[in-house]
Amino acid sequence: MSVRSVVYVTLAAAGVLGAGTAAARAQARPTAPARASAPARAAAVPAADTAALRAAVDRVAPAMIELRHDLHQHPELGNRETRTSGLVAERLRAMGVEVRTGVAHTGVVGVLRGGRPGPVVAVRADMDALPVTEATDLPYKSTVRTTYNGQDVGVMHACGHDEHTAILLGVAQILAGMRERLSGTVLFVFQPAEEGPPAGEDGGARMMLAEGAFRDPRPSAVFGLHTMAEMPVGQLGFTPGPALASATSFHAVIRGRQAHGARPELSVDPIVTASQVVMALQTIRSRNTSPFAPTVLTVGMLHAGERENIIPGEARLAGTVRTYDAAVLQTIERRMREVFGGVTQSAGATFTLDFDEAYPVTVNDTALTARMVPSLRWAVGAENVSQLAPATVSEDFSYFANDVPGFYFRLGVLKAGTVSGDHHSPTFLADDSAIPVGIRAMTTVVLDYLAGGAR
Repeated sequence: MSVRSVVYVTLAAAGVLGAGTAAARAQARPTAPARASAPARAAAVPAADTAALRAAVDRVAPAMIELRHDLHQHPELGNRETRTSGLVAERLRAMGVEVRTGVAHTGVVGVLRGGRPGPVVAVRADMDALPVTEATDLPYKSTVRTTYNGQDVGVMHACGHDEHTAILLGVAQILAGMRERLSGTVLFVFQPAEEGPPAGEDGGARMMLAEGAFRDPRPSAVFGLHTMAEMPVGQLGFTPGPALASATSFHAVIRGRQAHGARPELSVDPIVTASQVVMALQTIRSRNTSPFAPTVLTVGMLHAGERENIIPGEARLAGTVRTYDAAVLQTIERRMREVFGGVTQSAGATFTLDFDEAYPVTVNDTALTARMVPSLRWAVGAENVSQLAPATVSEDFSYFANDVPGFYFRLGVLKAGTVSGDHHSPTFLADDSAIPVGIRAMTTVVLDYLAGGAR
């Protein structure tokens, strides 16, 4: 029996469709060779077989959309997802899934053990929101405010993590309904602080792994998805190999000499010096790295001074570096130190410069990607799956994918006829209709992986 027939009959046995209907459709389909490759299996399956999974998704999607509205209206920042993680744990327990809570502060790990032997696979969803004040007209928009880095801020799910959480719970509900016929074990990993923990705290994927999220049972692969603001609902995207850039943050202090604003000759002006540093840093990308090595160097913060007629004593800078190659990163860091050193020395100032690699490169295992892409095509149609260029955004899914082979794909969330702001913006929109698409795609990926065994 092919993977598709296994999935189809399993769904029927779980009560998603009538057994007679399932048997008739399974018998009507062409039988693929027993040892066919994943692409061959997918190509042999008629579109009508998608009805089984669509029916399962249709049963769970309305409740997951309602849950998404609740999560969107009550967003929580990283390491503070207490309400969110409580809802997740409650839903998983109601499905009969083993639950571990308090992993990396507020993380949740669910373990679903199938009734048949097979591999272990992990699926990750992130739960945290961002310090962004929402400016959409959604009836369930967030009005939550909190304190972040000493500032009063709005809180918003401006990156789609509310949809990620709802989608993974939908996948869990479908799989839990077929546990007796499920071949293997599924870890449902609900991760806090994907956007980064608060200053002075640890958190996120790295901490979940350190606290044993993948220890017992240990998965042989990990899957994840992420919304994509500009991609229409119904479409999926993937990138083989390096998919998302590494993210290295930097913090610098330039120290000069404070003086009256009317007596600049008595000062060593850190604002002028910092401005020269910022401009000089722009030459690293254009003159010190290959044009074929994608990189980003952004200064995102420059703070100095308390009063308009005082030349301050110091200026603080912070920013981010994005690369896909460790050697390129080393070159950038070396040149940054040289730029800071040369400019500050010429001005009579001093500096400190520190780097923090927040996220490594997110790499989609090439063999796993080749194996699972046909599952995406089967789930939404080959015409709705596209290969994407690597992106300069970063993800701490990378830590999971560095620990075991990983496959991370993108989910279109843009409703036809609407406009969305970019991720991390006040006008970011992720349409509800993407949730059943995400559930169907991820459930297909998991079932196909389990049916095929670990390779």
